[in-house]
Amino acid sequence: FPSHDTASSRHSLKNLYLSMHFYPLFYVYILKCADESYYVGMTNNIEKRINEHQSGKYPGSYTYERRPIELVFYETFTDPDTAYMFEQKIKKWSRAKKLALIEENYHKLPELSKKKFRKKFGITKRIL
Repeated sequence: FPSHDTASSRHSLKNLYLSMHFYPLFYVYILKCADESYYVGMTNNIEKRINEHQSGKYPGSYTYERRPIELVFYETFTDPDTAYMFEQKIKKWSRAKKLALIEENYHKLPELSKKKFRKKFGITKRIL
């Protein structure tokens, strides 16, 4: 933290304090499973949830037979509805698009969406 006492540093410290104590965080995460598949989930306690996946707390769950798992991506949210919508959105993504997100190749995301759309509807040429 800054050693000098300025309005901006006080504001930053205040926001950090508020986020830690009053605004719960929600996490959308991607796990890479032992079989190389990806699992997308949401939680309000990522450390606890990853430990549950790794320990096999829930027999019959997707990750149970696919351990060990590795956390390869997570994003934080303060609004649970926004987190849930993001989780549902990326659950539908292709493996290639999830990988682009994991590798922070954000510029590839729109093109990966377009290819899927064109293939789904039999579009072979772009019309400009």
